[in-house]
Amino acid sequence: MKIGITLTLGFVLGAGALALAQHAQKGQEGIAIEVLAEREIQEVLDGKPAQATVVQLTLEPGASGAPHRHAGPVFGYVAEGEFELGLADQAAQTLKAGTTFYEPTGILHRVSRNPSTKHRSRVIALLLHARDAKRITIPESETK
Repeated sequence: MKIGITLTLGFVLGAGALALAQHAQKGQEGIAIEVLAEREIQEVLDGKPAQATVVQLTLEPGASGAPHRHAGPVFGYVAEGEFELGLADQAAQTLKAGTTFYEPTGILHRVSRNPSTKHRSRVIALLLHARDAKRITIPESETK
């Protein structure tokens, strides 16, 4: 029984890390994504059992991510440097270290960039999503 649980947990952790790594690999040099924690939670999202995934994004000076959406709400914290964030048609804003932000489920995250030319940025994000989500980050190019 323990082996089955361990294998299942390993698969779930690996799948979440793979989904985030795929997000970073598509033309997003200078961005490192590390999964800090994943945990099944009691709450449900859209009637489905949920999971929480915590990631750390490290953006080198001038690095920017491709437009994308997430399979659930995101709560973020700028831990170091600055982070330029643009959601949907809202004007992009530059967030400084110590600032938090929220992204509703499925909203277009069109700008995610380190505006500095000298210093790296670090962002910690908590993503809530259905446990059975195949990918928690979906590039905008795949949603059209």
